[in-house]
Amino acid sequence: MVSKESRKEIRVKKHMRIRNRFSGTAQRPRLAVFRSNNHMYAQIIDDTVGNTLVSASTLESAVKSELEKTNNVDAAAYLGTVIAKRAIEKGIKEVVFDRGGFIYQGKIAALADAAREAGLEF
Repeated sequence: MVSKESRKEIRVKKHMRIRNRFSGTAQRPRLAVFRSNNHMYAQIIDDTVGNTLVSASTLESAVKSELEKTNNVDAAAYLGTVIAKRAIEKGIKEVVFDRGGFIYQGKIAALADAAREAGLEF
């Protein structure tokens, strides 16, 4: 019987391929996105040191109170604006976008577009 790889294993392999291509630096950190069934998480990481510079998620009470649901495209777009505003406050303008092995459509694309509109460049 042929066994089929789980979606999670496939996504993790894609993410590793993406991570081998680029990493975040102090001048241009990495905007990493993770999405679960219920929430979305975004963080800006300097990989040379291994520090998270800025983070935001739909679990935070400030973000969650603004949203009707935490797992739809509107929530992803709002999270994109929040992460971009926090990054610009810290002086980060350019980032490398890490979609985390997820397909660039729907929630991931909405977060990226909202972050671009709020002032991040990638």
